[in-house]
Amino acid sequence: MNRRHEYRTLWISDVHLGTREAKASFLLNFLRCNVADQLYLVGDIFDGWALQRSWYWPASHNDVLQMLLRRARSGTDITYIPGNHDEAARAFPGLDFGGILVQAQATHTTADGRRMLVLHGDEFDGVIRHARWISLLGACAYSGILKLNRHFNRVRRWLDLPYWSLSAYLKYKTKRAVQFIADFEHAVAREARQHGVDGVVCGHIHHAEMRSIDGVLYANTGDWVESCTALAEHHDGRLEIIRWVPTAHDGVAPPTTTAAPYGQGDGYAQGDGSVEVAARP
Repeated sequence: MNRRHEYRTLWISDVHLGTREAKASFLLNFLRCNVADQLYLVGDIFDGWALQRSWYWPASHNDVLQMLLRRARSGTDITYIPGNHDEAARAFPGLDFGGILVQAQATHTTADGRRMLVLHGDEFDGVIRHARWISLLGACAYSGILKLNRHFNRVRRWLDLPYWSLSAYLKYKTKRAVQFIADFEHAVAREARQHGVDGVVCGHIHHAEMRSIDGVLYANTGDWVESCTALAEHHDGRLEIIRWVPTAHDGVAPPTTTAAPYGQGDGYAQGDGSVEVAARP
């Protein structure tokens, strides 16, 4: 039996249920092996844009929803902050859906007293704010890249090689993408400063990251389409990014720390603050 890892808080975002690219089975594996007192769903859990184009909803996507509802019934405090792809849920702030509370944004206080603004982050994406049609076109192009990524990893499985995100590699090798990410991170950090908090947790750009930006702790949860990452808070308030790295066997193994977790000393550390988890049956 796989050992469960217990945390004070977990944040996940950008699952994009309703698309073929959603790593629903990997997320289910993660949720079975990691529990927390509080769970934040930081937007784009569903992909309403994709579901409007064509309906795709396999059993594994329904299993994710059932798992989340079971966690809520068993006492996990779950807050759902909708993103731009599941923006229909933004019409229901304050709704309690089976123990899952819908909010536009939230403020989380860590065990060591730091206040973290929690939001999806699409409001800091200029393309979405000012040219939605370009964003929709970009979403279609992105979907094509992810399909290429799926075929690429099918070949890797035949060769008994672990999952590796070709799409993420291509994206972060593009200078414009790198600049967009940097601009987004600084915009979100500025918003946190304006709220007078110590840090911010967001999603949206599918790039897990944790670092200090002008004295503000910026933490991005990443996604469950390319990188399979989550943000975790330990019971002493330390924060770290968990990278749930699937292999051809789609199981789990105990985590191996690849960098010092955030939250030590003044609350920040160098490196990406990640824990990498390889999978086994």
